[in-house]
Amino acid sequence: MKAVNWFTPAIALGRIAWLRTVLYLFVILDMHAFVRDTRDKGEHPGLYQPLLLARLFDLPRPSVTNTTILYVVLIVACLVAATNRFPRVAGWIVAPAFTWWVLIGMSDGKVDHDHLALVIALWVLPTVGKASYGDQTRSEAAGWVVRCIQVCVIATYFLSAIAKLRSAGWALTWPGSAVLTWAIVRRPHPVGEWLLNYPWMLQVMQWVGIIAEFLSPVILWLKGRWQLLGALFFIGFHAANTAILLIHFLPTVVCWLAFAPLERVVPWFRARAARRSHRDAGEAEDQPEHGRQAEQQAGA
Repeated sequence: MKAVNWFTPAIALGRIAWLRTVLYLFVILDMHAFVRDTRDKGEHPGLYQPLLLARLFDLPRPSVTNTTILYVVLIVACLVAATNRFPRVAGWIVAPAFTWWVLIGMSDGKVDHDHLALVIALWVLPTVGKASYGDQTRSEAAGWVVRCIQVCVIATYFLSAIAKLRSAGWALTWPGSAVLTWAIVRRPHPVGEWLLNYPWMLQVMQWVGIIAEFLSPVILWLKGRWQLLGALFFIGFHAANTAILLIHFLPTVVCWLAFAPLERVVPWFRARAARRSHRDAGEAEDQPEHGRQAEQQAGA
């Protein structure tokens, strides 16, 4: 029973509304900035080598026609879903469409694991009905969606650590290797090139990185500020990667919002507006009193 409760915490529907807007708009950015060669595969189908999922579902080979239709459908459906209107209909269109888009775009042998949480998020978001940004109604269905996204965010790091072990024959040799040095040489950047002068720092960063990846599941059980600190650590981890290697991981970073209490944004602004209105009203009441005092002084 405790396990079921952990997977279905009661979370305000407002968080779902914010996640929909941010993630569906991000999908449009992703299509143009990150997985942007899907339509190229349609123009040059000879480059297409279907991934396992595409083979299992016997998805058609990309062509100019189907990739163009897929593009238009995704743009329209994402814009509608981002408004939180028709969340189920629009969401169930976006989820399979973007999955197919990614399967085509990553069919050249390089599958980016930074899209794991984003793709799963698109599949679970439509399971919740209507929601508004300020909705404080707590829902276990909303909690299940948020928990699924959180688990996939953490799995991105933990499975990355497992992959590092597997690639080294299940030996802990990765953190002691020169992988960061090789990556900087392959992707030269001023910050990274400066670090080449201090190889011990690169070794420390590799050890910190793999230890953090192995310990990442702990964040799922942290509460309040401790969980926030854990999230900020990994966001800082990605900021460092961007500065050193120009690797961003934005599809995963944006899914860290599932850990943020987004449902508090609207109440915070409403409370702030109420305090400002109350203060202005108090100042308006004081002004007539000052005016009467001025008239009395003038009459005297």
